[in-house]
Amino acid sequence: MSDRSWEGAVSEPEEEDFEKLFEASTKTTKAKRFEKGQTIEGTIVTIGAEVALIDVGGKSEAEIDIAELKDDEGDIEVAVGDRIQAVVVSTAGGLTLSRRLARGAATSQQLLSAFQAGLPIEGKVERAVKGGYEVRMARQRAFCPFSQIDIVPTADPTSHDGRVYQFRIIEYKDNRNIVVSRRALLEEQQRAVAAEVRKTIVEGAVLTGRVASVREFGAFVDLGGGIQGLLHVSEMAWARVADTSQVVKPGDQVTVKVLRVDKEKISLGLKQLMADPWAKVPDVYSVNRAYQGRVTRVADFGVFVELEPGIEGLIPLSETGIPRGGDVKKAFPAGSSIEVVVLEVDATTRRIRLSATGVQRMQEAAEVREYTERVDTAPSDTFGSLADKLRDALKPREK
Repeated sequence: MSDRSWEGAVSEPEEEDFEKLFEASTKTTKAKRFEKGQTIEGTIVTIGAEVALIDVGGKSEAEIDIAELKDDEGDIEVAVGDRIQAVVVSTAGGLTLSRRLARGAATSQQLLSAFQAGLPIEGKVERAVKGGYEVRMARQRAFCPFSQIDIVPTADPTSHDGRVYQFRIIEYKDNRNIVVSRRALLEEQQRAVAAEVRKTIVEGAVLTGRVASVREFGAFVDLGGGIQGLLHVSEMAWARVADTSQVVKPGDQVTVKVLRVDKEKISLGLKQLMADPWAKVPDVYSVNRAYQGRVTRVADFGVFVELEPGIEGLIPLSETGIPRGGDVKKAFPAGSSIEVVVLEVDATTRRIRLSATGVQRMQEAAEVREYTERVDTAPSDTFGSLADKLRDALKPREK
């Protein structure tokens, strides 16, 4: 076999081996990255005299102090192959884990280490005290101010009593002066969620949120991560909304459509996800026909009348029958029932022109038409019959 043929025979396997090596190196490059303070799971692979090695799925194993794996009697309570949860306390020169921080059983030294590293630690709210809460962390007592227990103000301070939360130590002077904050962690989580939520908030998107507060002009809806949008009263329903609290209430879960996104301002709509009543207007309302409606409001240029929820028309002042300078509001009180005639329908611009005086004109026209029809169908008297009646009337009556 020639040198050339020999070269061709071995080149293909070498390429395959290279591809496998490259793929393996790529996987190693993409190995998991862990951050300080992160809670992770791993499998115990070896237990030594001072440390145990934990397989956490990365390219190298993590270490944990053997004391972290002992119970109150000093006996090791785990075995090789067991899976445990632990907190990453250091990434310098390899991963170092703490199981006690994850279980809320930290020692005083570990509390200090958690404060210095900014790590979260578990604590139990014992009770509400003056200005805040007494929190139990391992065998130590800490103080959490009222403002640091949650992101939103707490109406009932005792609602947190007995709860177990993750806290961050924000002040550590000694074992007797430890100040913690739950709010700091919640805000961090909120910022992380907000970054993902913002990616979904685009014009036209349909999202689910929770009503945070209700005002006269609309409602603020929490879309997640503390990001709020405004659901204006005009976008709540096709019909005019007089009381926003009758449509939504704080805590309600609502599905809304994103109408506009302008920097930090997000405009939301609710009626856009409902059937548009104007779609049927051309088939329902005809010109020169009378309909029953309800007066909604009086403006300088006319009277607005609701024909049905979401469908409103206008009676111009010239069609109200009220003389110039007259009291239109008194003649058309809001909420009163009224019969109107449709003069013009434009579904494209969502306008219907109505008339109140047109009703009287229609009635008069109907009466004239009825009278004409009655006269036309009545039997006519001939001249002869009229003469006979006249003679009979002139005859002297018998005595």
